[in-house]
Amino acid sequence: MPQTINTDFSRRNFLKIAGLGGTALCLGLSFISEANAEIIKPHNVSANSFEMNPWIIIETSGKVTIVNHRSEMGQGSYQSVPQIVAEELEVDLENINVIFAQGNKEKYGNQITGGSSTIRGSYKNLLKLSATAREMLITAAATKWGVSNDVCYASSGHVYHKPTGKKFHYGELVEDANKLAAPKEVKLKKRSEYRLIGKPLHRKDSPMKTDGSLIFGLDKRVEGMLFAAVERNPRLRGKVKSFDDSEARKIKGVRDVFTITMKVHNTNREGIAVVADTTWAALEGKKALKIVWDDSGFEHISTADIYTRQLDLLQKEEGLSFKKIGDPDSVLKDKNNKLDVVYQTPYQSHFAMEPINCVAHYQDNKIEIWGPIQAPDWIRDAISADFKMPKENVIVNMTFLGGGFGRKAFTDYPNEAVAISKKIKAPVQVVWSREDDATQGPFRPGITYRAEGTVENGAITVAKFRMAGQNIGHWQSEERGKPNGSTTEGFLAPYFDSIKNISFSDIPFETPIPVLWWRSVYASTNGFAFESFIDELAHQAGKDALEFRKEHLKEERVQNLLDKAAEVSGWKSRKKNEGFGLAITECFKTTVAQVVKVSKNAEGGVKIDKVWAVMDCGWYVNPDIIHAQVEGSIIMALGAATMHEQTFTNGMADKQNFYNYIMPRIYDIPLIEVHIMENGEDAGGVGEPALPPFAPALTNAIFDLTGKRIRKLPFALSEV
Repeated sequence: MPQTINTDFSRRNFLKIAGLGGTALCLGLSFISEANAEIIKPHNVSANSFEMNPWIIIETSGKVTIVNHRSEMGQGSYQSVPQIVAEELEVDLENINVIFAQGNKEKYGNQITGGSSTIRGSYKNLLKLSATAREMLITAAATKWGVSNDVCYASSGHVYHKPTGKKFHYGELVEDANKLAAPKEVKLKKRSEYRLIGKPLHRKDSPMKTDGSLIFGLDKRVEGMLFAAVERNPRLRGKVKSFDDSEARKIKGVRDVFTITMKVHNTNREGIAVVADTTWAALEGKKALKIVWDDSGFEHISTADIYTRQLDLLQKEEGLSFKKIGDPDSVLKDKNNKLDVVYQTPYQSHFAMEPINCVAHYQDNKIEIWGPIQAPDWIRDAISADFKMPKENVIVNMTFLGGGFGRKAFTDYPNEAVAISKKIKAPVQVVWSREDDATQGPFRPGITYRAEGTVENGAITVAKFRMAGQNIGHWQSEERGKPNGSTTEGFLAPYFDSIKNISFSDIPFETPIPVLWWRSVYASTNGFAFESFIDELAHQAGKDALEFRKEHLKEERVQNLLDKAAEVSGWKSRKKNEGFGLAITECFKTTVAQVVKVSKNAEGGVKIDKVWAVMDCGWYVNPDIIHAQVEGSIIMALGAATMHEQTFTNGMADKQNFYNYIMPRIYDIPLIEVHIMENGEDAGGVGEPALPPFAPALTNAIFDLTGKRIRKLPFALSEV
């Protein structure tokens, strides 16, 4: 069994280790940019240099501590980052202690766990850093023995002398290694030489999750901490007109009740905070509040109105051009056989298993935060600005996350926790109920797409895409009048080489409903429209759906991916009365092809028999983690395509909990087979790219089986 891992590492202990100086080998990275990081030692740092914190700490005892600069929300960075470091450092994973870095982009670079960026954004730096530490230790040992480095090697936390078998453990070498300059260049292993990377090693966090010792945000406790629950206005822009807290104050343990404001993007949400000795008392006090809201001055929109307006805009407006090749409009004008269709995708709540929560302690000279934080550097910057506290006095500590999907990278819930702590002059944990988490948003935006195109001689002659949906960037003060920067997200670049007339445009659409990133962001909705339309064009051309894509996607990696998908799924040998559907999307530098097989259900409707997923993510760390992330993405996509959506009535979210926001159960899950492409390309993302292709692959399979096109999500499999 792996040793117990200290995940609740205090700032004091962290600074103590970071200041070990000559008694430990501490190596870190000085960040100018993610792609330009200099290896540096603490005693090399001058007052004018870039800040750094150690990423690798080797003590004289031989103990190795690795700092994980990203959060762990189930995606596997807590395993993958140490697996990378241990490979080139030549230490055993079971002897490594892992701690989370505090939020500080000057020291750690970009710390956002989003965009599937943890490995692809840092693996080269981590490999080089680890190899540098190894070579410094080898040099220290070789110098002690009076031999050349060539006759020494590192293994399992030791340096060995080949001719004699003599050895030093790393701890015996750190003082001498600390006197050395870090080498400018180090030789990295070939992939064929890896003993850890590329292997399906068991995750270091699994035992702690199994025995309950792992600390999630809801588990965090600090001395003197109180608890708070907030009844927030169900409409973002509404105000508190009046409230009666007399019944709430009668509940044992309730200490105070007051109005609070939480910053959401660049607006505010008002509510009433109930502070108590326990979470239960705070939640019960919240239920007892009687509040009158003032919701005047803004529109209370409903779901039906949203899609009616989006559809109307798509019929009347061209929108803001994002990308254009050739002259699609002129070509379409002369075509009588053009395909002109509309696709719709719904709003979604995040519904992570761990609801939103945060611990904050506001003091006159510093602010400290603990919780399930997906973007500690962003939150540090935001809290510093919002509360006029010097950034160096804002401390953001990460716990484990029970899911995030983009929601826990947002800054609203820490902002609210700090505001409450400031008001009560004590540390506080703010806990959101499941209903709060589901209905307050921000949400994945619902989007309507219009796609027009034609085929001639079996090839696409023109394709025109327009989207009407809320732009997340507009909520973050991005300039209006520019198209959504994610308008083509999910669409494969090689299509632009083969389709001579193609355009993408974004039609601005606004509502008071707050929106935010959701797993795979706009690719989760774009992918459905793009790959459904490609399939419709293939059918119009009378072509096999897979071969049609191969003819339009000439890039070698994509060709290999499609060939692999055909091979593993038995695409070319499919039988009558079997429905097969294909989709292929690109997301965060990773391309995924999925084949879905469906058949008729004895009770009516259709059932999903199997899903084959083939991922090309380039360089990768742990295939077991990839399999888990692909399977999780497919299951999440299944729910979003066939079971749940967030809807609105008079500006308020309707779906409040699992009783009406239906999640896939174990008996809903089809067989899933995952394949990883092997190549020497740079690393792509893993946590998100397998979600976008599922919905179009499924609906394309249903068309193959039944002849019915599904262009609106979600839909019920039982009603097809």
